Amino acid sequence: MGKGVPNGTWVLIADGEKALYLVNEGDEQDIHLTVRHKDEQENPQAQDWAANRPGRFNDGPSVHRSAVDDTDWHQLEKERFASDIADDLYKSAHAGDFDHLIIAASRPVLSTLRKELHSEVTDRVILDIPKVLTNHGLDEIEKAIVREYAEAA
Repeated sequence: MGKGVPNGTWVLIADGEKALYLVNEGDEQDIHLTVRHKDEQENPQAQDWAANRPGRFNDGPSVHRSAVDDTDWHQLEKERFASDIADDLYKSAHAGDFDHLIIAASRPVLSTLRKELHSEVTDRVILDIPKVLTNHGLDEIEKAIVREYAEAA
């Protein structure tokens, strides 16, 4: 492989709620990312999921009662979202849509993705970056990708 990001490389920028699918339309000397697809899910904040105060149950014949934690629906939704991304990437890899993939995602999403990704996808991953870049402009994303790619080489 040359010094830069190969032409046609897919770049996935993700956090728990947003996924941005980019592709390098440039060459190894001059990266140029364009948006292929944007995916956003409605994922209310954890506090919005809780319909009411935590439930309580009796601990037996005594008057002592214990609190029951609400399920962390917000976290479950993030994991489901990462699973959906993994499925999309598998279908695209299986169809031969891309040869190289770079993933930039928050650590929790990256960790979930690593567990979920099929080997057909992981074989194509040339770099993964544990950073949240979803709220950055394309030029900033390009600079970050080029810097990380050069450091990993």
